[in-house]
Amino acid sequence: MIDDGRTGRRHDRRGPALRCRAAHGRARPGRDHIPAADRPGGAGPLLTAEVVETRGRTATVAVAGEIDLQTADLLRGRLLDLADAGYRTLVVDFGAVVFCDAAGLGALVAAHNRVASAGGEIRLAAVRPAQRKLLRVTGLHRVFPLDDGPGAALGGPSVQAAFPRG
Repeated sequence: MIDDGRTGRRHDRRGPALRCRAAHGRARPGRDHIPAADRPGGAGPLLTAEVVETRGRTATVAVAGEIDLQTADLLRGRLLDLADAGYRTLVVDFGAVVFCDAAGLGALVAAHNRVASAGGEIRLAAVRPAQRKLLRVTGLHRVFPLDDGPGAALGGPSVQAAFPRG
């Protein structure tokens, strides 16, 4: 390591507020997965995000697959489309999500910022233990209520006690 006289602190560091640069691309209306033709190798979709239930101003989105750099824009776009359609509470069912990286967390934060600015919330349901740990390590367990399953998010008990917001 070379000491060039500069301090280790970065001057462009962001403050404690939640911020995420939203990508310019958004999911196209009517599309809820990345088609095989759009990905190398042409395999089946890496991510699906389908609305499985609506109740008043609440929509439940079942997400399946991997949320990463390739697929995060799809998730962000799908959630923002629902927010734009007037849904104030979005329940994101993570039960079939096998992987989520920083890009996926960024997509959730970007959607949260938009939904929260309109007085709504995003709830995460059926989050796997490894993903719960990721939310805890990043502090996002304070932002997203965690529920046992989509039914619990729609009015049943929350598991938030396992991860207090404070």
